[in-house]
Amino acid sequence: MQTTIKRVRSLRANSPLILLFGDKNQVRWNLFSNTEAAHIRSELKREAKTIAINQYKRLVFLQKLEIIESSEAKSLEKARKAGAALFSRCQNAGIKEIGLSGEVNPEIALAFAEGFVLAGYQFLKYRSKREKEAHSVKSLLTDIKGVTEKAVSELNTLNSAVFKARDLVNEPQNFLTATELGKQFGLMAKESGFKIQVLNKARIKQLRMGGLLAVNQGSPQPPTFSIMEWKPRNAVNKKPYVLVGKGVVYDTGGMSLKPTPNSMDYMKCDMAGSATVAATLYALAKANVPVHVVGLVPATDNRPDGDAYVPGDVITMMSGKTVEVLNTDAEGRLILADALHYAKRYNPELVLEFSTLTGAAAAAIGAQGIVCMGEVDEPTRQALHEAGHTVHERLAELPFWEEYDDLIKSDIADLKNIGGPIAGAITAGRFLQHFADFPYMHFDIAAPAFRQSSDGYRLKNGTGVGVRLMFAFFKGIAG
Repeated sequence: MQTTIKRVRSLRANSPLILLFGDKNQVRWNLFSNTEAAHIRSELKREAKTIAINQYKRLVFLQKLEIIESSEAKSLEKARKAGAALFSRCQNAGIKEIGLSGEVNPEIALAFAEGFVLAGYQFLKYRSKREKEAHSVKSLLTDIKGVTEKAVSELNTLNSAVFKARDLVNEPQNFLTATELGKQFGLMAKESGFKIQVLNKARIKQLRMGGLLAVNQGSPQPPTFSIMEWKPRNAVNKKPYVLVGKGVVYDTGGMSLKPTPNSMDYMKCDMAGSATVAATLYALAKANVPVHVVGLVPATDNRPDGDAYVPGDVITMMSGKTVEVLNTDAEGRLILADALHYAKRYNPELVLEFSTLTGAAAAAIGAQGIVCMGEVDEPTRQALHEAGHTVHERLAELPFWEEYDDLIKSDIADLKNIGGPIAGAITAGRFLQHFADFPYMHFDIAAPAFRQSSDGYRLKNGTGVGVRLMFAFFKGIAG
């Protein structure tokens, strides 16, 4: 259950409390006895960041925030991490409801609240004692000056969207088939207000989506193609932005079988790109952001079976281009290529595609950011990078030179689906570029989408990466 942030006029006198401050002059000393004040001063001299005061009637946490004058983005991230750390202490104390107050910048306060709530995420669906294991902290009440009802509502919506993305990534494949993924998108659409159409296998065949059909050949489950759209009447853009997300609900590698340890055992997360797309649509629609956005998700699992596609096959894509398959574990680019070609019918302003595509991207920068590449104008590039810094989902842009196309030339077809041992993340992006004749940016989230250990509010397993990035980007466009 998500901790809900609430804006209140005043906090109850005896309720647990978090007091935020940047320096000691912002501490509300009148709330403390002389003995308590002396202890607080002593702790501040020790450079303690969090100080707990048990007033018997209530527990008070004083949280010193690190404000970096030269970087608002770094200050926001410090606040999120402080919020995440304090959530654990509140949970350990069994607190159900706690107030948030202090003389701090409202943006910093909201960042603290964001980290606090995101750190409280749990995926307990399959736990037999989930009611007992559920976190106690249900509400975070704030009276901080400048924190508006609208900002609180928007943050609750965004946190909920991130949780929905995490839920989808954490679901096992024996529940989350391609068909079920479409159903889950439908539930998100119903709750938030965006439109959705889920195409079945027969319709996918009519569209001649050769990449999606080829990857699906070895599966007993049919593929789906989800089309989601948020089109408010007051949209600021005439041409839609299109989001494309990889929906491989489970990836064995196909006939190019993956090893199990630290590889196939995590491949339920190979649909994280699709979760990013759907959760972004959910957040935009529920927050009523005036931007016209379309989401496209090709979905299937990738399995070795008697009918599975094999290395050496040549497939014809929806665009009519032919692809020589040299590795069936390079399947994501095949289904995404069909989705990118489908996106052309929208005459899009910009296409942004998210996928757990390559181990090469993970090896390049680890989980510290998102590898991206593409061909967009400079204002768009700057806006994306700025959004990434603001929410600390930073972008590491790789070169996208045409010369890399030489590595994916096939002897017998138009393209081959792998480029060899070098520049693997880039050749994957260049492969996709062949199916995009519009401004396009590719985001490879292979590393940050699924963590093996927690890092503050980015918890172990599914992280929901990309949702906050896209929400910040589209909010910037909406003005």
